[in-house]
Amino acid sequence: VIRPEPCGVCGSRIRFGKAAIKCRQCQLLLHLKCREQCPSLCMPQLRHHAWPHAGVLADFAPHTPPLVPLLVVQCVTEVEKRGLTETGLYRVPGAEQLVREWKRRLLQAGGVLPALSSVSDIHVVCGVLKDFLRGLKEPLVTFSLHPAFLQAADIPDDAACSTALCQLVNKLPPANRDTLAFLMLHLLRVSNSLDCKMDVFNLSRVFGPTLVGHSSANPTPLVIMEDTPRQCKVVARLLSLPPDFWKGFVGVKQENQVPV
Repeated sequence: VIRPEPCGVCGSRIRFGKAAIKCRQCQLLLHLKCREQCPSLCMPQLRHHAWPHAGVLADFAPHTPPLVPLLVVQCVTEVEKRGLTETGLYRVPGAEQLVREWKRRLLQAGGVLPALSSVSDIHVVCGVLKDFLRGLKEPLVTFSLHPAFLQAADIPDDAACSTALCQLVNKLPPANRDTLAFLMLHLLRVSNSLDCKMDVFNLSRVFGPTLVGHSSANPTPLVIMEDTPRQCKVVARLLSLPPDFWKGFVGVKQENQVPV
């Protein structure tokens, strides 16, 4: 190694002068000790250039369905592997410095992400996921559809509300729609864990500002104050939709797997 670079498996920097392994097809770089943990299949079509630090969701999505960014899939998979017995999942903050560092690593890694199993605190992984979603140029429900989502959530009749929300979800850009479906299925599993003590109400308070946001990039203080309770209401209503509706976008087999 002439120029120090991060290992594609563990994420730690391979120092100058050290021996490393590099794939001729996909250019994946590894520590010698990480060879056994390397994915068995080489995927040259994956993007290995760094992701943007901020962009719309489609900038991070794969080219084939379901269009869920690998960063989101990997964070969710790690949380479900280790976090469903943690009290206050997504509500308890992770160490801010570690969250920033791991988000930076994942964004720089692009298509080949370092393993999150080395992150000892699962709340840091939760923080990375939330910070990634908050850092997008527009929220998952998009600026243009934001007012319609708020109005749909206010419909008093449950059946009419569900119908309106389903129609709006189908109008979202494909990457936003698939990622929202993937996250809703994940949050439903979190809400069903008695150990987490994070019911739909608690999760909607955490994810309302993150997933719904506002109708513009620079809302006024008054708009922020007015939108906050309605954001939570939208997420709570989305979580009340049948799981089969969400599974139709991500597929039952893909909903909880990290692509190799």
